[in-house]
Amino acid sequence: MLSLLLPLGALAGLLSGLLGIGGGLIFSPLLLLMGLGAHQALATSTLAIVPTTLAGTWAHWRQGLLPGKAALAIALGAGLGGALFSNLSSALSGWQLLGLQAAMYGLLCLMISPKPSLASKQITKLPLAGLAAVGSVAGLAGGMLGVGGGLVMVPLMVQLLAVPVHLAIRLSTLAVLAASSIAAVGFVENGRALVWVGLTLGGTAAIAAQWSAARLDRVPEQQLVWLLRLMTLLLAVDSGRRAVQLLLSGAGQQ
Repeated sequence: MLSLLLPLGALAGLLSGLLGIGGGLIFSPLLLLMGLGAHQALATSTLAIVPTTLAGTWAHWRQGLLPGKAALAIALGAGLGGALFSNLSSALSGWQLLGLQAAMYGLLCLMISPKPSLASKQITKLPLAGLAAVGSVAGLAGGMLGVGGGLVMVPLMVQLLAVPVHLAIRLSTLAVLAASSIAAVGFVENGRALVWVGLTLGGTAAIAAQWSAARLDRVPEQQLVWLLRLMTLLLAVDSGRRAVQLLLSGAGQQ
C-alpha cells in the first residue's frame, strides 16, 4: 500500500503547491482504487488535504506573498463553509457524490480560459466580500464532495474578481486549508476517515507542496491556466466514469 501512497502523495503535493488545490483530485481516485467506499474515500481525502495545504500556505506566507486582509477574508469564508457543509455528503449516495464531482469539473473546464493580460495587472484593493464568498465554495466542495475546492476557487477569482492567477492560487491554498481542517474534524469524529492513511498521504504531499509553492512564480500564467483546464477535464471524465459504474453495479447506495 505504501508503494502507492508515497509517490502519489508526492504528485498531489506538487500539484497542490503549483495550482492552489488541496490534492483531493489525486487522493480521492487513489483511495477508491484501494477499495475504499465513496464516502470513506472522500472523508480520508479531506483529512490528507490538511497537511498538504498547510505546507503550501506556510511557503507563501514565509515569502510575504499573502495579503493579510484578503487572506483573512477568504479563510473565514472557507472555514464557515466547511463548518456548515461538512455533513452534507452523508445525505447522498456514492454515485451521486461522484456525479456531482463530474458536473463540477466539467463546468470549470468550460470556465477556465487563459487571460495573459492579468499577468501584469496590479490590484491595489482586493474585493474582500467577494473573496469571502468564494472561500465558502471551498467549504461546500470539501464538506460535500471531499475535494479542497481549489479548482473551483481559482477560476472564480480569476474570472469574476479579476485576481491575477498567481495570487488566486496562493489565496486558494489558504482557503482550502481552512475549509478542509474544519471538515476533517467532523470526518474523524464520526469515524469515516482512515486517519493513518490520510496522514501518510498528507505528510508525503506536504513536503512536495512546500517545494513547489516556493517556486510558483517561475511558472508562466498561461501554463498554469492550461494545466488547470487539463486537470478539470481529466477529472470530469474520471468522476463521471466512476459514478456510472457505481450506479450500474447497484453500489451507489452504499
